[in-house]
Amino acid sequence: MSKASLPFRQTADGIAAHIRLTPKASKNAINGLDRLADGAVVLKVSVTAVPEKGKANKALLKLLSKTWGVGMRSLRLIKGTKDRNKTVLVDDADGQTFQILCDWAQTLE
Repeated sequence: MSKASLPFRQTADGIAAHIRLTPKASKNAINGLDRLADGAVVLKVSVTAVPEKGKANKALLKLLSKTWGVGMRSLRLIKGTKDRNKTVLVDDADGQTFQILCDWAQTLE
């Protein structure tokens, strides 16, 4: 799988992770990868939290933090606070997180 077909992009500020979130699901889970109509690859994520007062967004960040083994302070929602399509910025201070996430995403197929 090429890095172009992954939901991660390196930026000057860190790693942009593109996500399609489903709130009010039966369980918190990362459900694989998907390709949107515009061709963008996203990480499909579901959370049990409702999309009210940022609860689903907080649940998303908590799930990503636990799954990826990064601290909550290393994650920041930068796009899509009120949309299903979201972009989460991941701190890559050690310079190794991008490759770790790419390797992890390849296990989702």
